[in-house]
Amino acid sequence: MTGDDTGRSLELTTILDAQPERVWAAVRTPALLEHVAAPLFTFDPVDPPAFPETWGEDEYLVAMRLFGVLPLGRQWVRTERLAARETPGEQFYQLRDDGSGTLASTWDHRITLRETADGVTAYTDEVRVEAGVLTPLVWLFANGFYRHRQRRWRRLVARWAAEASDTDSVRVE
Repeated sequence: MTGDDTGRSLELTTILDAQPERVWAAVRTPALLEHVAAPLFTFDPVDPPAFPETWGEDEYLVAMRLFGVLPLGRQWVRTERLAARETPGEQFYQLRDDGSGTLASTWDHRITLRETADGVTAYTDEVRVEAGVLTPLVWLFANGFYRHRQRRWRRLVARWAAEASDTDSVRVE
């Protein structure tokens, strides 16, 4: 993603000690979004009125709340799977949310998963935001939010390792 005069971009990567296909299975679920956003954000589905079990290539209108209490307006989550390569030793997955909403006219987020030489996952969040004169503030917030998300991811993966007896699970609660 590249920035221009009207928007700002950021890219953050973390290493997750889990196989890419397991991380990919979790990425595709609304439950994962709710988990990694907590407790900062909650997302209440508006249209459709309930989340699917896994994200489809579709649009979802959500009401956002800060700390589950303070309304932040509505946001469109527009998901599409951009790429998947599942060759052993070369796993690569990418999901995009080309969102927009009350606070940001553009919230273009890509999640990229790449298998490392060690067989674990390099997880990257790339986001481009546009919010008019508020863009610098929204970008600062996005920076903190995606750092928070990646911390939550690392904790989740550590819990998966602790629950190694159920290696096929993608449970995020």
